[in-house]
Amino acid sequence: MSSLNELLDQCTTFTDLSIDPALTFGLEKNLADELAQKIRDGFDYQQQLLWANRSHSVLLWLQGTDCSGKDGAIRNLLRGLNPQGVRVGDFQKPTAVQLQQPFLQRYQEQIPPAGYISVFNRTPYEAVVSDLADGFINAEQADARLQQLHEFELLLKARNYHVLKVYLHISKDEQKRRLEQRLINPEKHWKISSNDLAGHQRFEEIRTNWADILGKAKTDQPWYIIPSDNKWLRNLLLAQLLHRTFAQLPLTWPQPSLPFGLEDLTRL
Repeated sequence: MSSLNELLDQCTTFTDLSIDPALTFGLEKNLADELAQKIRDGFDYQQQLLWANRSHSVLLWLQGTDCSGKDGAIRNLLRGLNPQGVRVGDFQKPTAVQLQQPFLQRYQEQIPPAGYISVFNRTPYEAVVSDLADGFINAEQADARLQQLHEFELLLKARNYHVLKVYLHISKDEQKRRLEQRLINPEKHWKISSNDLAGHQRFEEIRTNWADILGKAKTDQPWYIIPSDNKWLRNLLLAQLLHRTFAQLPLTWPQPSLPFGLEDLTRL
């Protein structure tokens, strides 16, 4: 069986979204859940190291169709972390005021200081895909936005912000099943909007639009296309991605000059 890092590397090759969303890579749920928990158990130490240094930040950008599991993925991944060092930005349909601003502005405003883990629920790339599909911009303007995004990501990288771009890939059948669950369960009715039905009807069109943009995106930081019909696989691969990113950061515990020593305490 391939290692988890090898599976993540495979996920960077699926930008045409042709990969089976139900793919499991030969893993089974029980083992995946166990592995994911072991990985998350190490996050507290890694987060403290990130916070203590205040020299790097991790930015997780999550994208996917309706019902792809962005909210659930965030809850699962960040469980047990110190909320003091975490920020989550939720980007819904832009307001009338935001539509008059540069498209990147509302995302730039949510970039945290160094030392934080930040999660974007929906990414700046949606401002390319959705606005192009809705006729707010043309193809030339979409290409210009992709170039701005490329420059924005290079700037973040130069400032030690590590952007992890993840597309949660589900099938139309799975989206329908999750919508049915929301309709059946009164506790999930609050999640339903008229846009959900329209999005389901346009599922293939939306997927094609995303595949086109993902293929065009110029970046040194790849997109990870994670098969997400199985939530347990999604949770495992996201946990491993965050763990791998932590492990690659050049961080050690800071050793500042201490304002007092043990001998000072003993005299009290």
